[in-house]
This record gives sequence, C-alpha cells and structure tokens, in this order.
Amino acid sequence: MSHRENTINNAEDLQTVVYSPESQMHTPDRLIRSMLQGLKDSRELAWRLFVRDISARYRQSMLGIFWAFLPPIITGLVFIILQSKKVVNLGETDISFPVYVMVGTTLWQVFTESLNAPLKSVIAAKPMLAKINFPREALIVSAFYDVLFNLLIKSIIIVGIFVYFKVPLTWGLLMAPMAILILILLGMAIGLLLTPLGTLYTDVTQGLIVVTSFWFFLTPVVYSPPQSFPYSLMTTLNPVSPILTGARDLLTKGVVANIGPFLVVSLLTILGLFIAWMIYHIALPILIERMSA
Repeated sequence: MSHRENTINNAEDLQTVVYSPESQMHTPDRLIRSMLQGLKDSRELAWRLFVRDISARYRQSMLGIFWAFLPPIITGLVFIILQSKKVVNLGETDISFPVYVMVGTTLWQVFTESLNAPLKSVIAAKPMLAKINFPREALIVSAFYDVLFNLLIKSIIIVGIFVYFKVPLTWGLLMAPMAILILILLGMAIGLLLTPLGTLYTDVTQGLIVVTSFWFFLTPVVYSPPQSFPYSLMTTLNPVSPILTGARDLLTKGVVANIGPFLVVSLLTILGLFIAWMIYHIALPILIERMSA
C-alpha cells in the first residue's frame, strides 16, 4: 500500500466534528449521544491526566500523601478536645464521640474535595483547552479519579479508628462504599454546575471556601442531627446531611437511621449530576471560545 493510500485511510479514521448554529438543546438525542461519546473517548486521556497530576502533586510536596490525612484529623481532634474540656457542648451521640467526629470529618473532607474537583481540573487545564481539541469529559473523569484516590488514602483513617476504638464490624459495611460514592457524586454534581461560571470568574473559587466553611456547621458532621424546630430545618434542607449521616451510620452501626431522605437525595443526586453534566457539555465550548478570544 502506498504512502498516499495510508494517508487517505488515516484521514477517514479521524472523527468529523460538525458545527451548527442550532442549539444542542433542540436535539436532545444528539446531545446525549455526544455526551456519551465524549465520555467513552476520554477514558485513556483521563487516566493519563490523573497520573500526571498525582505525580506532580507529590513530587513537589514535602509531606506528600500526609496532606490527605491532616485536614480531617486536625479538624476532628479540635472538636474532640473542645468537647472533652467542656468548651462547647455538641450534644450526645449514639456512638463514641471520637468515632462519630473522626468519621464525620473524614466524610466531610471527601465531600468538599468532590465539590472543588471539577472546577480545579478545568481551571488547571485552561491553557490546554484553548489550544487542543479533546473530549472535555476527560477533565471531569480525571477529577473523579483524583477524589477516589484521596478516598483510598483517607480510608486508612477510618480503619485506624475502627481498630483503636474496637468498633464492631457489621454487614452494613458492604453498603457503605455505595453511600460514600453518592456523597462524592453529590459534591461533583454541585461542583460541575458551578464550573462554567467558575471558569470566567475567580470569585466562585474564593466563594466556595467561604460557603463550605459555613456549610460545615450546618451539617451534622460533629454533632447529632437536631430534632427540634427550627434547627431540624437545617438538616431537612441540607442535601449533604442525609447522605453523610447515612454513610456514617452504615460504617459505624450497619443501618441507615433515616432511609427515606437518604434514598430521595440519592435519586436527586443522580438526576442533578446528569443535568450538571449536560450544562457543562453545552457551555464549555462557548467558554473556550471566549477564553481564546
């Protein structure tokens, strides 16, 4: 086969991209196919981006992997000390307070990392987005891998807590990873929804720091869910509360105390993630054009 025939065959293998002034929302079937194709095409690139980011992160850090441990441990110890010294009264918990707090702060850290991951991934890839045409879903999948990697590291904290405090093992532990996955997907759904706006305005990144700090105290991370009105309203309106408490219940007690809200928020999380992904898929090419102008 001649060199010219090889060139023709290679050209035929390239993906053809057709641009149209018509909004993709007018053809939802084509939009969904495009999203799924982007997800399929991004698999290898997402893995390479994940490996590159992990290597760069720990190569340039003195403490390296310990940064994944420190935030939940330090936060948990602060509240344990404050409670033991009677500086604050966080109420009674149905399991050992140190176990309750350390597991809670670890799960909260997983959520906040999930929330920030999509925006951080896209902002870091801004120069590449403006120069190279590649499946944009690769950035989100890479961010998801990064969150899972950090979760594996943080699971060492939970194992250590279980061993030290002799927490009994139950069959609910088998369902706990699914609950933690829902918590991750909830964070990524919210983060993905904010990503288009966050690529244009740095205020979103700064605002997330303030919001998550305040959100921490609205979520029963270090205290039991309040039962009396109006404080119980915080738990009802806060989507993180039923998922975080459900994951902690499965880890420590083997059952979810309030299964109804847990299932409702889980279903809404899946739906919200799909909608956020759709908005991201439609908005990002427009934002790339604006960044390149």
